[in-house]
Amino acid sequence: MEIDLSKYSKLNICVAVSGGRDSMALLHYLLAHGGEYGIRVCAVNFDHGMRDVTSARDSAFVADYCASRGVPLLFYRWESAGEKTEAAAHIWRSMRYAEAVLPQVLPNGEKWEGADAVATAHHLNDNAETVLFNLARGSGIAGLTGICDETCLAVSGKPFKLIRPLIAVSRAEIGEYIARNGIPYVDDETNFTDDYTRNKIRHNVLPELERAVPNAAGAIYRFSRIAAEDEEYFGGIIEERGLIKRTPLGYEIAKCPEKPIFKRAILKCLSECGVRDYTFGHLEALYALQFAERGKKFGFCGYTAINEGNKTALCADPTLKMRDEGCPFWEFFGCGAKPVFFGRPLYIGSADGEPELDISCKKTLRFDPGKIPKDAVVRFMRAGDRFTKFGGGTKNLGSYFTDKKIPVRLRANIPLVASGSDVFLVCGVEISEKCRTDDGASQIAVCIAEDFIKMSK
Repeated sequence: MEIDLSKYSKLNICVAVSGGRDSMALLHYLLAHGGEYGIRVCAVNFDHGMRDVTSARDSAFVADYCASRGVPLLFYRWESAGEKTEAAAHIWRSMRYAEAVLPQVLPNGEKWEGADAVATAHHLNDNAETVLFNLARGSGIAGLTGICDETCLAVSGKPFKLIRPLIAVSRAEIGEYIARNGIPYVDDETNFTDDYTRNKIRHNVLPELERAVPNAAGAIYRFSRIAAEDEEYFGGIIEERGLIKRTPLGYEIAKCPEKPIFKRAILKCLSECGVRDYTFGHLEALYALQFAERGKKFGFCGYTAINEGNKTALCADPTLKMRDEGCPFWEFFGCGAKPVFFGRPLYIGSADGEPELDISCKKTLRFDPGKIPKDAVVRFMRAGDRFTKFGGGTKNLGSYFTDKKIPVRLRANIPLVASGSDVFLVCGVEISEKCRTDDGASQIAVCIAEDFIKMSK
């Protein structure tokens, strides 16, 4: 097993170590050869708590090994009370990687100065499995780029790399290295089952392919790098043309008649949203949506795309039940240190306690809280909502939004204060005549939210 360590010269590298064969081989290799290149090594281990006692056993094994070799070790245990899935574990792990590179005090009291890179033990076969899996599910070319050699990231202003030194090394080579050097390791029992699609590809598909086409994993690796070069080229075109614009509620993709470029722009947005279950049919429909009538919608995978003339807006669907039920207004009023509603910044409370919200473009509305009914709730738009504009004149809320030129994609995300179908506050837009302040007001309250009028322009 040979790894070119010259590209990591003089880096502080934090190795993600599970205790399995691959990560133990990587840690051993870096300890044995890293000194020649001025590389300093530490380790990070995660206990996901997803395998009962065996995950704790594996973490104890890693701790003992690192202690015996004098390797600084960072350790994280997943204490989430929510459902623990592989996808959620991946997100949690990625967040811990970012923490691991920062200077900190280790559990044993030792000061860790931080790292320049986090190294994971993904190898040649992992890359082949990823490409085959994405190919089988109908991914675009972006899905065939496999696992990249390194990714540049940043946390708290500190740049770092996520590197994969073993990505061109086969599973067989790693096994030979482990045996030749007598490196201890532990087995994750879930790796030997076919409960996961990736395991089925690992145990059944890739071995048969390797028997039919020797070194197929290596050929797939070369193909994935060609695909990555192509994607980098198209990514440059997308950036140069400014086709993608991030918005507070999702993305806008400028109209683009070239199908290969438009599809890649959409895929980039979906990837950043964490959407994985899209299909070829979805991408075709999204491309065609550009040429449909203005206002036409297409829903898929928990998202809605809307034709807005010269662009396609992509935003998450308001599917949570509480969006319909709302939050009691008087429980939300003056709600303290974290003024948010469904992740959006929103403060409704006393003008005296007005907080500084992290909003680049905000709107503050003043109103008389004494005129808000006791049964009022903070919620989003419903069919039948009516609004009495400031200054008078009642109309359907949808018609009011049309008059204000607020696009459909924003309407379902604008917080309202309402009693039944009677809307008193359209947060970030306007108050109703029914709660305007006057000389008899015993208290003045404020509603601070994103300025949806400016957001619409």
